[in-house]
Amino acid sequence: MSGAANIFLPIPMDGEGDHPKDGGGVNAPTPITPPLSLRDGPPPQAALGEERRADFPGLTPGWHYLDSAVTAQKPQVVIDAMANAMGRDYASVHRGVYARSANMTLAYEAARRRVADFIGGREDEIIFVRGATEGINLIAQTHPTKGRVLLSVLEHHSNIVPWQLAGWQVDVCPLTADGRIDLDAAAAMLTREHKMVALAHVSNVLGSVLDVARAAELAHSVGAELLIDGCQAVPRLGIDVAALGCDHYVFSGHKLYGPTGIGVLWSRKLADLPPWQGGGSMIDRVTFERTTYAPAPMRFEAGTPAIVEAVALHAAVDYVDAIGLDRIHAHEGKLVTATREALRKFNSIMLYGPDDSAGIVSFAMTGVHPHDIATILDEGGVAIRAGHHCAQPLMEHLGVPATARASFGLYSDESDVAALVEGLQRVVRIFG
Repeated sequence: MSGAANIFLPIPMDGEGDHPKDGGGVNAPTPITPPLSLRDGPPPQAALGEERRADFPGLTPGWHYLDSAVTAQKPQVVIDAMANAMGRDYASVHRGVYARSANMTLAYEAARRRVADFIGGREDEIIFVRGATEGINLIAQTHPTKGRVLLSVLEHHSNIVPWQLAGWQVDVCPLTADGRIDLDAAAAMLTREHKMVALAHVSNVLGSVLDVARAAELAHSVGAELLIDGCQAVPRLGIDVAALGCDHYVFSGHKLYGPTGIGVLWSRKLADLPPWQGGGSMIDRVTFERTTYAPAPMRFEAGTPAIVEAVALHAAVDYVDAIGLDRIHAHEGKLVTATREALRKFNSIMLYGPDDSAGIVSFAMTGVHPHDIATILDEGGVAIRAGHHCAQPLMEHLGVPATARASFGLYSDESDVAALVEGLQRVVRIFG
């Protein structure tokens, strides 16, 4: 971390609440200039959240962001990378012969190589897409042997609807009692008619982690391919697609502390897939009689790509990799454990998912709609998610219309957990 950062000291509040209407008015914290010894970064023993929180300008004092599973806040290095790419360095790619265009082309392709290295793939296996949703749609639409696809109860809508739209026959694998994909049941369900198995690496609701290597073994045993939705996994688990054994892996940039508008599809099967969209950049030669196409990955990136987003994603990958995903996962795991232990003390709260969930805690409170929980928490400066989380079949399985969900990032810390618990105590007081 470079440059001086403001350090804010907590200010005691009057009354039991933290919102003006509770009689506990909030005073603006006073910025204190750190001593010279701390201006180049925190002490080595600092917890990860404390160490890195100042890197994120969106994390304003007094605000507790617990919605990282939807989208992560952005570190300043990513913001700067995107601003420079859009400003002083901006030009199009793959076309211009002038120096700036050539340099931007190099930067764009460097981002592809960096992402490939980050997940253990090759650069010719990486396609930049608008997000994981587009990546799944691409595979569902272009796969040459559409047939049966095996999904699970906990899938995000983005891993359900594309298969339906593309005409696949959908089968659904159940869950274990603690909310994991039941791979024993999957083994019994799979047949030679299945051409694809498509599963979430980490559930966006339950935080349960899939044994991808075993899922790959099961899929391949019947001649099917395995697609993994890695949106929740990539920000918190080290990924090696070669070791996992899957055939396709998708994730979004904005959950990995990068920008919106860009995602990644890795596939070892690109050579077998036809072009999906037509236009500039993806062609070899065009005539009115016949068009030939560029090799992968270029033939899947029609039109002007997400140039500045790719550069910013490169910065995000560098940022996360420098910290270490093992450290991030361990940090989030401690916060999940602390949160679940604290919430178990509420007689009215039901917890969902396994105890070792990856960065996510979903819960419901008896007699209180999750939207009301989220609204009251927001009044106290705590931001959580409430709703069906784009997982309506899972909500039906759980027997609830919605859940409340707290999800952590590398910048989260114990104060966020404390604020959540305090806010839930207020919910209990309000609803009796």
